[in-house]
Amino acid sequence: MKARRSSGARPTRDMILDAAERRFAERGFAGVSVREIAADAGLKNQASLYHHFKNKKALYESVLTRGLGPIIDMVATSVTPGDVSDPVLDRMVDYLAARPHLPRLIQRAGLDDTKVLRSTVSKLLGPLYTIGLRVLAGTSGAWQPSEMPHLAAGLYHLIFGYFANAGLLETVLPDDPRSPAALARQSQFLKTAVARLLGPAEAQTRPARAAKS
Repeated sequence: MKARRSSGARPTRDMILDAAERRFAERGFAGVSVREIAADAGLKNQASLYHHFKNKKALYESVLTRGLGPIIDMVATSVTPGDVSDPVLDRMVDYLAARPHLPRLIQRAGLDDTKVLRSTVSKLLGPLYTIGLRVLAGTSGAWQPSEMPHLAAGLYHLIFGYFANAGLLETVLPDDPRSPAALARQSQFLKTAVARLLGPAEAQTRPARAAKS
């Protein structure tokens, strides 16, 4: 009789994805072996991993898909991105804080510019960019259509850069950037910054006009 999996045990597939997310974030696609990931996931050998994923590329795609899916959903549901009461940024901060390897994985995906991964990364990150542009197009800020791609890129770095570079920030900031207090401050900063970036044109130009008077 097979032993029953305890109620607290995680599915093997999830443990493989967790190990792969951590390893790929640390060293990229080419720098990690399937054997290492299998060992980190507690598998007897790498052959056991192939019961769940066809090959290393399929595993990499699954890791990115799992991580990006909730982010895409959050962006798609942001109907008032310039409103500080919009809860999406709070949810985004909580999600990225709980998945510390994911922002670095996404950042590194852009660095692993190989023919093997280029189409994969484009296919998986493309929807996030497209949906983000669509949401931004519905705002009433001072941005011209030709500026929207730059605005989207800037917002991406503003939100994800903090988490992707938390290790670097830790060396210069007085407090741990991952602490609950620091994350609460970052969440509030993001809402304020995004509101200013996406707010009405009048609100963006008012300070400059006041300074001239």
